[in-house]
Amino acid sequence: MVKDVTERWGIVYCPKGDMLVSPAKRWTKIERCLKEQGVVYDYVQSENVGSVERLVKMMINNGYRTIVIIGGDSALNDTVNCLMQADREVREQIALAVIPNGLMNDFAHFWNIKEGEYSKIIEWIRQRRIRKIDLGCIRYTNKRGEACHRYFLNCINVGFIAAIMNLRRKTHHFFGSRTLSFVFSFLLLLFQRMEYKMSIKLNSDVIKRKVMTVCVGNSLGYGQTPNAVPYNGMLDVSVVYHPEVMQLFEGIYLFLRGKFLNHKSVHPYRTREVLFENTQNAMVGIDGRLMNTPKGPFRITVEQEVINLIIPTWKSF
Repeated sequence: MVKDVTERWGIVYCPKGDMLVSPAKRWTKIERCLKEQGVVYDYVQSENVGSVERLVKMMINNGYRTIVIIGGDSALNDTVNCLMQADREVREQIALAVIPNGLMNDFAHFWNIKEGEYSKIIEWIRQRRIRKIDLGCIRYTNKRGEACHRYFLNCINVGFIAAIMNLRRKTHHFFGSRTLSFVFSFLLLLFQRMEYKMSIKLNSDVIKRKVMTVCVGNSLGYGQTPNAVPYNGMLDVSVVYHPEVMQLFEGIYLFLRGKFLNHKSVHPYRTREVLFENTQNAMVGIDGRLMNTPKGPFRITVEQEVINLIIPTWKSF
C-alpha cells in the first residue's frame, strides 16, 4: 500500500447533472476503472463553483504531486489559477490531469481526450507523460479600482459569445440541462444585432469599429481559434464583425465544419499581447464562464511553459 501522499492521486470530482446519467452513477464507473488499474488515490467532490479552488489548494498544501480534475473547462480554470498562486518550486513538482466531465470540455478535446473513455484515460495518466504548457492571462481593474489578473487555459471571449454564457447561466435552472440552456441561449441571441464599439491594439494593428465578438485563444476557443496551441508562446485572436443575416447561416455552416476562419466576417491574428482600450462594457467570458466585467482597459498576455500537464500517449506533436 502506498502511504506517501506524493505517490497518491488527488482527485477532484466536479459533478455534472444531465438527463441520462446521474453524477453518482458516473463516479461509480470512474471508481471501478481506478480500482481495476490499481490506482491509489484520495477523492473529494466539489459542492459548487467556488469549492474547486478551495479543494485544489488543500491538495497542493497537503503535498499531492498528481492532481486529477474530473470536470470541464471552468473547473480546470479554477485549478490552474490555484497552481499559479503556489511557489514556482512547488508548482514544478505537480502534474495536472483531466478526465472530461463538463458542458463543452474544449481544452480536453484539443488533446483528443473524449468523454466516457475512463479506462483509457486513467491508463495514460498512470504513464505520466508530461508536457509543459502555456497559460493566457488577463490583467484588468475591477469595479473597486483594484488591479486584478486571472489565468486561462482555453480562451477569453468578449461580446456575443460572453453574452451567451450569461444567458445560459440564467436559464440553466429553467431547462434543467446546461446543454439545452446553451442551445436556447445561442438561438435566442443569434439574430439580435449585438455590436460593441471597440478599440483594440494587437501587433501593429489598431481596430476601432463595431465588433460582434472577439476570442483570444490559448487553445481551440470553442472553435473560434482552431489553430491555437497552448505551447508556442502565442495567442490566436479572432475578431468577428457583424455579418448580414444570410452570412450568419454561412458562418454556422463553416463553424460546424471546422472552417470558422474562412468566413469573410472573421479576421484572424496571432500575437503575444492584446490590449482592449474600449469594449463598450461588453461582457467578458473566461474558459466558458462569465467573469465580472473589467472596469476600463484590460490587457491579455501569454505565460510560457508554466503548467505541467499529463497528456495522452496517443497524441503526437
